[in-house]
Amino acid sequence: MDTIKINSLNTKMVAHRGVSGIELENTNASFIAAGNRSYYGIETDVHKTSDGKFVVHHDDNTGRLCDVDVIVEETPFDTLRSFHLNDKYGDATRADTLIPTLKEYIATCKRYDKIAVLELKNEFTKDEINAICDEINSLEYLDNVIFISFAFANMVRLRELYPHQTAQFLTCKYQDDLPQILGTQRLDIDIEYTELTKERIEAFHAHGVKVNCWTCDDKDFAESLAQWGIDFISTNILE
Repeated sequence: MDTIKINSLNTKMVAHRGVSGIELENTNASFIAAGNRSYYGIETDVHKTSDGKFVVHHDDNTGRLCDVDVIVEETPFDTLRSFHLNDKYGDATRADTLIPTLKEYIATCKRYDKIAVLELKNEFTKDEINAICDEINSLEYLDNVIFISFAFANMVRLRELYPHQTAQFLTCKYQDDLPQILGTQRLDIDIEYTELTKERIEAFHAHGVKVNCWTCDDKDFAESLAQWGIDFISTNILE
């Protein structure tokens, strides 16, 4: 298996949950697969465990990827770390399909010189966001992180702590007033790709807002987005 190559022009490609079209999403295997390819960034999702550790996993629980179903944020780290996730081919014994820590993900991004696109998955307190940033700062990589979140409150709290940190507001829907709102807040956008047109991308750019989209695996649509001048494309398989 390999990625599907596209003519991305000047668009920066982001590996969604790592190269999740080939390796199991949000695992060290998927992050390394992205590191060894031409991606600009590697996207993942961060949760806080019940004992205060930060791990990367998309869902609120483990059942979709694991034979054991627990709520991530109500479970201690050592328990979560003991689970072997089922890889894309049904193998639950691979050592590289454990739930990674935030530091492991950041270390991989740093090793391969990739931008870390980090989704604050649920709403975090200001102290929790500060603790996430402290972990990343301990690896001297915060300047290479783009934070994303559906929770606008997370963006506000991040801005209070780090006024110049790059951040993208996640949304499913385009609204006519969104470019101006985000431009005023100095936030960029990460929007569902089917919501975008050339005119909407231009509207964001007119307010100084960079545009990312999720999650485009359609080669023809992605190449149209690139022609329209989109800044980033998040994808499971395109490269």
